[in-house]
Amino acid sequence: MDWLTMHNAVVNCKRKTIELRCANDEIIRVDSTGVNGKESKKRLESVPVVCEYPNVFPEELPGLPPVREVEFGIELVLGTTPISIALYRMAPTELKELKAQLQELTDRGFARPSFSPWGVPVLFVKKKDETMRMCIDYRQLNKVTIKNKYPLPHINDLFVQLKRASVFSKIDLRSGYYQLRVRDLDITKTSFRTRYGHYEFLVIPFGLTNAPAVFMDLMNQIFRQYLDRFVVVFIDDILIYSRDETEHAEHLRLVLQILRDKQLYAKFSKCEFWLREVSFLGHVVSASGIRVDLNKISAILDWKPPRNVTEVWRFLGLAGYYRRFVKGFSMIATPMKKLLQKDVKFEWSEKCQKSFDQLKTYLTEAPVLVQLESGREFVIYSDASLLGLGCVLMQEGQVVAYASRQLKPHEKNYPTHDLELAAIVFALKIWRHYLFGERCHVYSDHKSLKYLMTQRDLNLRQTRWLELLKDYELVIDYHPGKANVVADALSRKSLFTLRAMNIHLSVSSNNVLVAELKAKPLLIHQIRESQKVDDELVAKRVECVSNVSEF
Repeated sequence: MDWLTMHNAVVNCKRKTIELRCANDEIIRVDSTGVNGKESKKRLESVPVVCEYPNVFPEELPGLPPVREVEFGIELVLGTTPISIALYRMAPTELKELKAQLQELTDRGFARPSFSPWGVPVLFVKKKDETMRMCIDYRQLNKVTIKNKYPLPHINDLFVQLKRASVFSKIDLRSGYYQLRVRDLDITKTSFRTRYGHYEFLVIPFGLTNAPAVFMDLMNQIFRQYLDRFVVVFIDDILIYSRDETEHAEHLRLVLQILRDKQLYAKFSKCEFWLREVSFLGHVVSASGIRVDLNKISAILDWKPPRNVTEVWRFLGLAGYYRRFVKGFSMIATPMKKLLQKDVKFEWSEKCQKSFDQLKTYLTEAPVLVQLESGREFVIYSDASLLGLGCVLMQEGQVVAYASRQLKPHEKNYPTHDLELAAIVFALKIWRHYLFGERCHVYSDHKSLKYLMTQRDLNLRQTRWLELLKDYELVIDYHPGKANVVADALSRKSLFTLRAMNIHLSVSSNNVLVAELKAKPLLIHQIRESQKVDDELVAKRVECVSNVSEF
């Protein structure tokens, strides 16, 4: 069933058809007779507002970009001498591709012949569509480059802006780095060697360490007045969000006009417009909230059991990107994390395999997290055990985020009171950007914490934490562990059971706990909704109810 979800399948039971959306936005329709063919993708002329700006979406970049507010410089560590590395050997097919790509780069003005003392080799990597991308091996240059500390935004913080948005458009710049010049005095440092000569870039080549930070600086300067209002930018991706279609038309027009004025160009085939939900930075965003993009986690689902420490690091790094969706992520990952410790022999045990499989399963079953609303009370359910700390951030009975971490060695000696308090402190620290200045209600299953604010005899650790708590407008209340299923679900005993059952927990406005069993993936939900409006099934349901009543 997962492949249907990954391809955004639309099942029409009445017509007996299935529509599948391909990666290139083409739609394949399958019916009882087989595959009927592909629907052509949208034409630029048919997209409202976008059709007014055809020159923003050229088939190719027109040439060397204009001088912009920002230039790309390469500042080197003091005492660095020019780096010169022999070229790599290539297969005949690679040489043919190299000659073609060099010709294209020089014809478009992006590169030129060079006499620089600098020079690094070229290699090719295959792209998803089987074409080859030319890559310059700038690793040695990157080692001696002073790193640009311009801050890239935290991914989760970008999504905070999207509350109440219901219409989205996504713009992907065409070869974004090629739309920003390299500073004149640094052009020689970009030099690369090939069998057909020595060349240097006039625009930012792929592979330089400071490229993302500098391009992010440019985009922030260009869209500064609209950030946090209706625009989110992340390097060369632009997301426009609005509350309704009328507002969206205005917002989209403003963004496209800026792109036209600044001579920045987008790739129409990679852009999406007038969507009710949009895939952005590995997440699917809609008016109902945020969920994991199954297309992006396919690499996690297909991951083979790690064979060494490096592969464990890579898996946990990729899976950890979505940790806010997985209740108790850190505790689940504990067996694998132990393999990363020093002086621990790598041995892939049954516990590691179980941890590995559970994380993969939970990511496919990850819930929809709602967008938080400023000015409305937050609720935190916290829990602590000898395995770690866990907490849930909620608002109006709906989950905003999950967080968890393992206990540090010294924390395992904490008394129960301090351990439960540590869970609250952990929640306040990790969600400070949400909670500071907002009303917050904290629930714990440790009764004495309710009286923490008036408690007299505090140890040094508790006194320090109490000072931190005073920065927040919060109330701590007690919920018995057995009565408080939300908090109890964070513990080691109930966590796996509830997740395996796909139980969604929420708290209503009058503090009544609602537990709902959800079938996943979303295709089943679509079928259920369709059944509700199917005349035949409705009639049969009424008939069944009538028969039961008579009996």
